[in-house]
Amino acid sequence: MIFPMNAPMFDLLVLAIAAKEDAYGYQISQVVKTVASTKDSTLYPVLKRLQEQGFLSVYDQPFQGRNRRYYRITDSGREHYKMLAQEWSAYKASVDEIVKGEGQNE
Repeated sequence: MIFPMNAPMFDLLVLAIAAKEDAYGYQISQVVKTVASTKDSTLYPVLKRLQEQGFLSVYDQPFQGRNRRYYRITDSGREHYKMLAQEWSAYKASVDEIVKGEGQNE
């Protein structure tokens, strides 16, 4: 996609992924990459910030002899996710109105 990713959009995508099921970093990055060409190194500061804000909790689970770090959305994370999703819907609807020429009366 040619549209840039910003912090609220990263937060929305990460929280949406974690809201469906606990997820590990690489798993989250692969889903995010379907809509944005981002580096894995971009994602980890986002995960850390969301964790520090109390929107994600973290736990390790063994997988094939290594530990995987899983991210779980918290109750406050679900509330934040809900707010971001509502903001995104309103923003998307407004952009669609402009792009489709709806509501532009002279």
